[in-house]
Formats: sequence, structure tokens, C-alpha cells
Amino acid sequence: MGAQIRVYRQKIGSTKSMRKIFKAMELIAASRIGKARTRVAASLPYANAITRAVTAVASQADVEHPLTTEPAQVRRAAVLVMTSDRGLAGSYSASVLKQAEHLVELLREEGKEVKTYLVGRKAQAYFDFRSREYARVWTGETDSPRFETAHELRDVLLEDFNTDFEEGGVEEIHVVYTQFKSMVTQEPTVIRLLPLEVVEDESETPTDELLPLYEFEPSPEEVLDALLPRYIESRLFNCQLQSAASELAARQRAMKAAGDNAGELIKKYTRLLNNARQAEITQELSEIIAGADALNS
Repeated sequence: MGAQIRVYRQKIGSTKSMRKIFKAMELIAASRIGKARTRVAASLPYANAITRAVTAVASQADVEHPLTTEPAQVRRAAVLVMTSDRGLAGSYSASVLKQAEHLVELLREEGKEVKTYLVGRKAQAYFDFRSREYARVWTGETDSPRFETAHELRDVLLEDFNTDFEEGGVEEIHVVYTQFKSMVTQEPTVIRLLPLEVVEDESETPTDELLPLYEFEPSPEEVLDALLPRYIESRLFNCQLQSAASELAARQRAMKAAGDNAGELIKKYTRLLNNARQAEITQELSEIIAGADALNS
């Protein structure tokens, strides 16, 4: 009985230590989520403004541009998957990877080869464990993205997009990330980045807004050459920011749930400890009474 009491005391002590860690991680995530949401909101005005500019050029000028023209046949597509570097965020990374698997399966059913790019150590570990190939991986800053990384992502993807198929290039680029909608809702999302699909946030821009007429100087082709790389860069950076905010929100929820579960375990082990202690006392009393009866008889 004494050994059982020691086991329960050890379990209570270790569970209390884990609860402190969970609480600390929850507070860290809660302190950082505000900044992450602010960065998401701050990126929207620029993204919306450059989207309007690209939309104006693409819709008002009859321009044949490689980044906006649908290829006659898509033989190879690139998929950029954005996950987290660290765990303890619930099903955040698993949901993104599940969405990416579904997209890859869909592309292969259409007869397309898939070239994969990864962001986050969780995606890298997932592909390494299954011995799957990937072109390149970026790690180390998923919960606090830098604009320089978005710039590098843009350069790598555009280089592959502008490379011929026979030399390993791609004809289509998709991005799988987590869209931050609220502290409770984060949704794994797939967008086709290239060939260009101009998509603007409906909450920021009225759907019936009429674009003004523009005269382009220099030519529309040169304007698109200058605008499209910046547009793609802003889209990628916004995807990174939304993924970071989603990761922190998911981690905060997961750590709160883990802390609550640890509290319930402590209550359970404390109750079992008290029962074991009471049983031990009862047994000792029974032995004392039995010994006294034996002496009297």
C-alpha cells in the first residue's frame, strides 16, 4: 500500500510540473498572437492596393504575359506547403498536410507531376519519414515570418515557373496554408498562385466597385513586369503571416486544453491517493484491533 501511495505522489508531482509548462506556453502564445494579428491586418492595405493595380492592368489592357496566360497543357505543378517549426499546436500542421495530400492526389489524377516546396520543420519531418522528395525547405521562423523569406520564396518559385518543362520547370504553382479567420477558426486553404488568379479580400473591397480607367506609361507589358513580382511577394508574405497567427492561436488553445486536462488528472490522482491512504489507515487499525483481541483471548 505504501508503494502505491508513492506512485500517486510521483504522478501528482510530474503532472503539476507539466501543467506549469503548459500554462507558460499558453501565456507566451497569448502574448504573441496580438502582434501576429496586427501584422496580418497591416499587410492587407498594401496587398489590396497592389491587387487593384494588377487587376486594372490585366482587365483593361489586352496583354499576353507569361504569369497571366493559361498554358495549353500543364505537365508539372509546384506545391508550396506551409506548416509550423514546432509542435504542441493541436492539429494545426496535420490539417495543412492533409489538405496538401488531397491537392497532390488531385493533381496527379489530372496527369500532372508534382514538385514540392516546404515551409516548416513539421512538413520536412513528414516528408523525410515517408522518404518523399521535395525541392527545397525553409525553416526557423514560421511563428514570426520575415519579409526577406517571402522575397526568397518568390524568386525561387518564379525561377522555376520561367524555366522550361524539359529543364525541370513548372507550369502551375499552388500554395497550401492556414487562413486566420478568428481566434477560434483557422482554415487550411489552397490557392493557385500562378498562372495568376487575381483574388481580393471581399471584406476589404466592395464587390460592385468600379475600377478607374488608366493610361499606362510605359507599356502595359512593362507595368505588369514590375507589378507581378511584387504582387506575388505580397501574397506569399500574407500567407506566411496568416499561417503564423493561426499557429499561435492553435497553440494557445492546445496548451489551455492540456493545462485543463492536467488539472483533471491531478484531481483524479489526489482522490486515488486519499483512497489509498485511507485504506492503509483502515488496514493498520484492523491489525491493531486484531492484535489486541488476540492478547485478550
